[in-house]
Formats: sequence, structure tokens, C-alpha cells
Amino acid sequence: MEKYILIIGACGQIGTELTMTLRKKYGNDYVIASDIREGNETLMNSGPFEILDATDSNALEEIIAYYKISEIYLMAAMLSATAEKFPMRAWNLNMNSLFNVLNLAKEKKVDKIFWPSSIAVFGPNTPKEATPQNTIMEPSTVYGISKQSGERWCEYYFKKFDVDVRSIRYPGLISWKTMPGGGTTDYAVEIYHKALEEGTYNCFLKKDTVLPMMYMDDAIKATLQIMEADADDIKVRSSYNLAAMSFKPEDIAKSIQQHIPDFTITYEPDFRQAIADSWPSSIDDSDARADWGWKADFDMENTTSTMLKNLKMIKA
Repeated sequence: MEKYILIIGACGQIGTELTMTLRKKYGNDYVIASDIREGNETLMNSGPFEILDATDSNALEEIIAYYKISEIYLMAAMLSATAEKFPMRAWNLNMNSLFNVLNLAKEKKVDKIFWPSSIAVFGPNTPKEATPQNTIMEPSTVYGISKQSGERWCEYYFKKFDVDVRSIRYPGLISWKTMPGGGTTDYAVEIYHKALEEGTYNCFLKKDTVLPMMYMDDAIKATLQIMEADADDIKVRSSYNLAAMSFKPEDIAKSIQQHIPDFTITYEPDFRQAIADSWPSSIDDSDARADWGWKADFDMENTTSTMLKNLKMIKA
């Protein structure tokens, strides 16, 4: 049976690559991209696209009915650093968009939902090393509060209404294809661009700030993997811990210097330092490994070489 997939927030850092990967797998016409604004030329030309405000439940329902959507990937969100500047706008977007899709699934108008959580659900009282799946959270950011609340609602809708919603807690994500959109881990993308363009980078975090990170290909792989897993294998219906690598800014600078010896880095921590300090430095993702076979492919060394190789090509 043919299935039609809707991606909400398709023009963001994750959404762009997720859209292209799903279109390659299922066919361009079966993956409908949507966002509040248009995306890059490649995405726009590759298949159906709809302008959609994720908080507009009526507009969303119309698209669901028109395209006969059976699966939704809800990628629209206001990220950590931006959300601190616009807390109520962030809460409204992050929560109301989730309720819109959960209620559609409750009404049996869609079959399956993917909703991303984040390491932002953890807080300063969370164990920092090998943060376990179930632990103290107490997030201290608007973004983290919305993600923790979302996790609780996802589990509630699964238990109460049998909604098949699946989620993973993304660490910081690194990609050369799309610039990030206002997150605290954005330095790990910006640094590669600045290394090639200017040979130097002024980092907004301290040099020894260790955070969990992941190359985008691994994040997309995990997203497809959890959605394709048998429902009985998804034991966690709040959100799964997910891990690949952990490093600090000075580590990534050294890895770049292996390719660009003259690269230099300076440090000027800003308000994002307090956010980073509240997050874990490493994640225990043994539940995801056990339940649906998760395993990362990229470490820091091949992330750096892949990022620099591809950025050189597009900047040439």
C-alpha cells in the first residue's frame, strides 16, 4: 500500500536533509514538504511543497486530507538560543504544533508520528557523564521545558489513545548542507565555515565545554530507523537517548588544524555558555541500541574531513 509522508518544518537544518532522504527512498511525489517559508532550490524543485504554519490546525488538517497523509515528521521548532529571546513564541510553536499532530493521530487521521526531542530536556542536576535514559531532568531553558513537556504528552497519547508516536533526543547536529537555526551547539557548524573562509573562529563557548554531538547523516539514519522499526520494538514512548560522540571546542579546532594547520580559534563565551553548562557531556543510548539496533557511523575525525571536503566544493 502506498503511503504519503508530510514533513512539517522541512526547510530547517534537519528537515531539509530528511526531506531529500525520504524522497530518495519513497519517491518524490510521496513526500510532501511544508514550512512557513520556502526552502532551498533543490528541495523546492524535488517534489510537492506547501506553505504551512504548524500552529494552524485547520490548514494542517486540510493538507492531511488532500494528500491522504499517513505519516508526519514534525520538525518545526524554535531552538534553544532563539527561544530564550522569544519564550512565549517558542512555547506556542513547540507545543501547539505537537498537539495538532497528536490530535490528528488520536482521531485516526494519520497512522504514525515522528517528533524530535533533544538533550535540552536535561538540566544542571542531571548526571553529566553517560546520562541515563531515565534520570533527573529539570531543564532550565524554554526549549528544554517545551521538549520535556512534549515527551510527557507523547507518552500520554500513546498510553491513553494508542497514538504511534516515536521520538529521539537529538544531540548537537553537524551538517554542511544547511546552516543551523539558533541552537547552542551551532558553533560546531560555524567553525568549519569560518575555518575555510577566514582561517579563524571566535567561539561563543569556553574551550573546555564538552557536549554530545552527531553528524547529520547519523541523525537522519536514526530517524528513519526508529520509524521503520516494528511498533513492538519501541519500548520508550517518551523519547530515546541518542549518542555518537562528545567533544569540546578545542578538540574540534585541533581536528581542523590537521587539515588547515594555520587555523586559529579564540573564545568569547556569551549567554549560550550557561545553556551549554546545563546540558550533559555524554549520553548513554543503550536502550536505543538494544531496542531498535542503533549505532552511529561518524566520529569527530571523519566528521571533520567530510565537512571540510564538502564545504570546499560548494565554496569553490
